Amino acid sequence: MSTAHILSSLPTERLPFTVRRVDTEDSLWKAIGVRHAAYARHVPEFARTLAAPEACDYEDDSIVLLAESKLDGTALGTARIQTNAYRPLHLEQSIELPDWLRDRRLAEVTRLGVSEGRIGHVVKVALMKAFFQYWQLSGTEYAIATGRAPIDRQYEQLLFSDVFGPGERIPLRHVGNIPHRVMAFEVATAEARWSEARHPLMKYVFHTNHPDIQIGELRPRHKIVPAARPNAVMERVPSFAMA
Repeated sequence: MSTAHILSSLPTERLPFTVRRVDTEDSLWKAIGVRHAAYARHVPEFARTLAAPEACDYEDDSIVLLAESKLDGTALGTARIQTNAYRPLHLEQSIELPDWLRDRRLAEVTRLGVSEGRIGHVVKVALMKAFFQYWQLSGTEYAIATGRAPIDRQYEQLLFSDVFGPGERIPLRHVGNIPHRVMAFEVATAEARWSEARHPLMKYVFHTNHPDIQIGELRPRHKIVPAARPNAVMERVPSFAMA
């Protein structure tokens, strides 16, 4: 049965915003504005390193997601997913993954930031659904996420499990030596595990069609070309919360 046929059989829900992958320099800078503002609220020293796109934003094994308001195009949230298709995860600059994650198709979630308030919560959930879409389409076996306290709880609630000791926090060199929990999520068993746990997002993620959440093709049609815009993150942006 085709994906289109499956989606047509599901109830459809429209959102007041879209979630798409970044495919232009302008949309990337909108994502950077969200990212910088979100991190500046919680880890201002580290946020200073996020005032411009990172090399990873342009790599073929990464995608950047952007949530934008349908009303006025305001950027509401962003996240990045990097796979190990061509190189080790950036996380592996700081730690050595255990044997059970070696030679696996991995995808790491990073740079998640959303606007504050109720709309920010809704946007975060939509971004998480986009994660699932990408993991499934890319053949990801395990999704990897790192979270400082209390951000780690959101991954725990999604049924991610600790890669190392329960609740163990490790200073990560590639994110300013801030202690993070390193957590993993087996993609193939996700729906079964969520069903067994009666997860509150089960219907939203697996049993509802959201046409406004579209990650597009796995590889970009047009490679984003870096361009210097040093004052871009100084433009007016809403208040954001890092996740």
